[in-house]
Amino acid sequence: MALGPRLDLRQSQSLVMTPQLQQAIKLLALSNLEIETFIGEALESNPLLDVGDSAAELTEVPEPPETPREEQSADALIAEGRGEVDAPLDLDPASLDTDRDTGDGIKGDGEWGSAITSAAGGEDFASIDERSDAETSLAEHLQAQIGALTFSPGEEFIARHIVSLLDEAGYLTTSLRDIAGELGVPLAEVEVALELIHSLDPTGVGARSLAECIALQAKEADRLDPCMARLIDNLDLVARGEVARLKRICEVDDEDFADMLAELRSYDPKPGLRFGAAEGSAVTPDVLITAGRKGGWDIALNEATLPRLVVNRPYYLELRQGCASEEAQAWLRDKLGDANWLIKALDQRQKTILKVAAELVKQQEGFFLRGVSELKPLTLKTVAEAIEMHESTVSRVTSNKYLWCERGTFELKYFFTSGVGSADSEGGASSEAVKARIKALTDAEDPKKILSDDKLVELLRAEGFDLARRTVAKYREAMGIGSSVQRRRSKKLAGMR
Repeated sequence: MALGPRLDLRQSQSLVMTPQLQQAIKLLALSNLEIETFIGEALESNPLLDVGDSAAELTEVPEPPETPREEQSADALIAEGRGEVDAPLDLDPASLDTDRDTGDGIKGDGEWGSAITSAAGGEDFASIDERSDAETSLAEHLQAQIGALTFSPGEEFIARHIVSLLDEAGYLTTSLRDIAGELGVPLAEVEVALELIHSLDPTGVGARSLAECIALQAKEADRLDPCMARLIDNLDLVARGEVARLKRICEVDDEDFADMLAELRSYDPKPGLRFGAAEGSAVTPDVLITAGRKGGWDIALNEATLPRLVVNRPYYLELRQGCASEEAQAWLRDKLGDANWLIKALDQRQKTILKVAAELVKQQEGFFLRGVSELKPLTLKTVAEAIEMHESTVSRVTSNKYLWCERGTFELKYFFTSGVGSADSEGGASSEAVKARIKALTDAEDPKKILSDDKLVELLRAEGFDLARRTVAKYREAMGIGSSVQRRRSKKLAGMR
């Protein structure tokens, strides 16, 4: 067979990752606040873009007070044959190149009595609430007090430096020797500055350990007697509930020990959390869910932080008249094309988010009606198949985005939960629903008849949840609920108050 050159004509298809397609992928994954920043940059770089009027100023909705511009009912979005909704952008990833009961007792979260019982409150314990409404940060509050208490510029400088090293709870995690070496000052001067920090409000800031934080507050309350000092020095025994041993160490009777324990509970293990974080911000929901007046649900985008972009037509016509050269006209055409594409991409993003949110409401309607106990197992694949998109698209839509409803603010990823077996073989139950039930059972248990993990398994199976003991223990520990022994000690201490 002779070898020789030849020409072949072949046809193939491939998806090219153009800059616009890459930008569309990025827009889909951004939250509303990140989109706001992106739009701000686009407004600066494209003179043809402008901010249009928003319907948020004309309408009112329940909390949060911002009103979205575009609102549709879930039933209308879920129904087939919706002519007014364009096919959402769907991107395939192929196009890219690219059993042991444990408990740590006191956790220092301000809840001494229930620290080992639960780390969440209420049935819908996964709701995201803002920790502090304070506008002043801890550092600002402390810095404002230093000037009036210092006697020398050197002491003030060291004290302000120490304040800058405190964490959000008010603790100093850097050693004094390291601070002295960094500033090039004697260790004694750093110790004097730290004593100044200890005298500031709130009492307990600048502590290097939980015991020191509590001791500072006890000293401020004039309760740091030898017995209380020994109790504070043995907080690990308090966490384990070793009452008899503590009474021997403190040399007190039952009545005095109960008073000391009540005093201990009144102190704040994290005094810095009373103030807002210097760089913190409240969670802003991207999607709003409200009950419809005629039944069903109203789903809307929260566009209070999302400007509505339009093309400034008068300015475009004015610029076109002044563009004499071909180069200037080409630049203007490019800017107009970029502006039109961005507006279309943002509109497509909104419709895609609404479509995914509508399917979430349909799949998890029991949660919105009755709470977390009705949360069902759900996967990205289930939603993707229902709305005829790829899993990667649903994943991008639900990343870094939050949903507000009457039950609170939740991350969209929260509604995708793993499932556990069902005793009646009629589908599974959400792991979040099982956690909520475990929490309810342990909260309602008789202090004299604490439920073991085996008993919890038995009760849950009677309610239709087919779980192993190991799974129950894992869920219990994930929620911060102590073992049966720890709960018995904790509730015994609570009963002594």
